[in-house]
Amino acid sequence: MPDPLLNPTLELPVPGARLRPWTFADALALARYANDERVARHLRDTFPFPYSAGDAEFFLCLVVDSNRDLFLAIEVDGEPVGSVGVHFKTDVRRRSAEIGYWLTPACWGRGLATAALRTTSAYLLAHFDVCRLYAVVFANNPASARVLEKAGYELEGRMRRSVVKDNQTLDSLLYALVV
Repeated sequence: MPDPLLNPTLELPVPGARLRPWTFADALALARYANDERVARHLRDTFPFPYSAGDAEFFLCLVVDSNRDLFLAIEVDGEPVGSVGVHFKTDVRRRSAEIGYWLTPACWGRGLATAALRTTSAYLLAHFDVCRLYAVVFANNPASARVLEKAGYELEGRMRRSVVKDNQTLDSLLYALVV
């Protein structure tokens, strides 16, 4: 049985938008909105491009009944147009969690990613024993860095030549929200 704290529905301060658990019924919309090279170019290679219906089904099988990490759909006007994922750490990092997000380009520039990140962060800090939330973004993605900054995250450092994406070795930026 999934942990009820990992399945919240959270209203966002953007009309018609909320965060909610993923469902298997989201597969077609997920495949449609995730299938954009502008999204995939800034995410880990485990987020494929092109993004197929099979990729959506695989993802949903992993996350719908997760009892370890938090996976929420960013819903706008009834459709999932992005995602926020939280990976809780273990062992000596047990009070830390890594947060990541993506949003379909059709919804960029509306404050949705910032609202989703702020809302999720507040929820995590209120309901889980975490004192550190962090995200790592590619240095060539200033828009994502700005989302983190607007959500209260601070740049902790540049990790030089730390990721390989599309056969390029890139720097990445470590942001954190620490309480």
